[in-house]
Amino acid sequence: MLIDALLGRLAHPIYEPLRPWLERLPRHEWPSHAVLNALAEEAGVCTEGGRPVRFVPPRASDPGYELHVHQSGCVSTRPQNGHDLFNALAWLAFPRTKARINALHAAEIPREAGRRGRVRDLLTIFDEGGAVVLCADPELEAMILGFRWKALFRDCRDRVLRDLRFVVLGHAVLEKALEPWPGVACKVIFAPPAASPDDYAARWLAAHAPGGSPKLLPPVPVFGYPGWLPGSDAEAFYDDARYFRAPPVK
Repeated sequence: MLIDALLGRLAHPIYEPLRPWLERLPRHEWPSHAVLNALAEEAGVCTEGGRPVRFVPPRASDPGYELHVHQSGCVSTRPQNGHDLFNALAWLAFPRTKARINALHAAEIPREAGRRGRVRDLLTIFDEGGAVVLCADPELEAMILGFRWKALFRDCRDRVLRDLRFVVLGHAVLEKALEPWPGVACKVIFAPPAASPDDYAARWLAAHAPGGSPKLLPPVPVFGYPGWLPGSDAEAFYDDARYFRAPPVK
């Protein structure tokens, strides 16, 4: 899988935050560690402890992933691996959020006695599948929290296009978006429309992750966003309850 073979799929709006980095990747070969590291060095990407982030081949002798990143700045990155490539791109596009996630993991691990708890579950879920919803319309936000997907994406389509934007940070979702389908969902936080998604997410995590749980992150079927999938303008598109689910029974 080479970048030039993916150009059509990478033109999707979900990749807009990655665009400056995608445009600088080689087209006819897989991006090497050297290529990714040159971009990270140029951008000054660091851990919260100030260690330069560098993408390196995995080694069997490495300690636990998050502690190793925190202690060394070295991010194990498998060659020819889409998941790890999008992780590297997320470090480039959202460096403060990625560094904050890593620092919070490292702080929590010694307290866990070998059993991952709710805080690290929250961090992992946001790292893999998180998104920031940029919106100043409380009614649209209420529709998300109320699982009112057809009212949101269909009935309020024009307002959504004007006043609501998804910025996907989660590298697993960015990988899944190469083959998009309505069931792809993110766990989200809400931010003002003028906020920097990276800065806001890093601050939100610092304030809410300690002592928090995944319940703080409501789910959103992000490919319900108008125009993100073919057929989303059809009346019945949002009637498929497999993807656009009703709120859970309490």
